[in-house]
Parts: sequence; structure tokens; C-alpha cells
Amino acid sequence: MKIYTKTGDKGQTSLIGGTRVSKADPRLDAYGTVDELNATIGFLMAGISDNATIKLLLEIQSRLFDLGAALATDNASLETRIEENTFQSIIQIIEKEIDSIVSELPPLNRFVLPGGNEAAARCHLCRTIARRAERRMWESNALYPIADDCLVFVNRLSDFFFVLARKFVNASGNQEIFWESHCRY
Repeated sequence: MKIYTKTGDKGQTSLIGGTRVSKADPRLDAYGTVDELNATIGFLMAGISDNATIKLLLEIQSRLFDLGAALATDNASLETRIEENTFQSIIQIIEKEIDSIVSELPPLNRFVLPGGNEAAARCHLCRTIARRAERRMWESNALYPIADDCLVFVNRLSDFFFVLARKFVNASGNQEIFWESHCRY
């Protein structure tokens, strides 16, 4: 397999289905940010040893590849056929995991600053990229409709990475770092 195709050197690339589009197309920004999130999850996994969490993160990575394929397909020329309930089932798994983690954490009544330990910092990086991916998907959705469950999936990921960061901080015995506001309203 050739890595360099020489077909994108002039600012154009192909969607799945063969349609050539500008590299500035909002679909590319959406699936590129999903790809960035996926790579950052790999970075997160390289720094943790909890096998159950790693197993879930691998499942999330696989679903992010499905999402990337859906976002990279020109539905006007080819319809993406992802197995029914693919995103609904992972949303349910993520929501269940969020609820499980939250039930073990102390109540939260202030904003948490990103950090606390290395694993938590990596989770916060994933969280912020998931939020950006969601924004890019909504931008793309304005022109190229995206299935609701795909949008919900990415939204739940940012929540998951937030509570996972809290879990890692609390499990390590470190204290969460809270924002001390200097804003007056």
C-alpha cells in the first residue's frame, strides 16, 4: 500500500464514494477532529493500566472509526451502512459507566481545573477534543445531516472523560484542584 497518493497535493481530497472536495470542507474538519480524539485516547491508554477501562476505551476507539467513516462518506453518492444500534449501544454502555463512576466519587459543587495527575490530564485532553469534535460535527450537520445518535455519542464522550479524570485523581489519593474564581457577577 502506498502511503502517498499524490491526489491531495492541491487542497482536494476524496470522500468515501469518490466525490472530490476541498480540504476546507466541514466534513473533513469533523472527521479529522474525531481522528484526533481517537489518537488522543491512544495516548491516554498508554498511561493507564486499568484493564476494564482500557477495554472500554478500545471499544470507543472502534466506534470512533465507524463515526469517522460515516462522516467521510458522501451520502449523495453512497450511503454508509453501519450496523443498527451501533451508536445507541455504546451510548448506553458509556452512560452506565458514567453513572457507576459518579456513584463512587465525592459530590462536586465547584469547577475542577484540568489536571490532578497524568492520567487525569490526559482525560481532560480527550474531553476537550471530544467537545471540539462535537462542535465540528454540528457545523457539518448544518450542510450534511448527521444521525442524531452520532452526535449524542460524541457528547457523552466528553462527559465520560470528565468523570474518568475525576476517578483517576481520586483513586490516586490526589486532591482535585478547584477553580478559585476572581470573577464577580
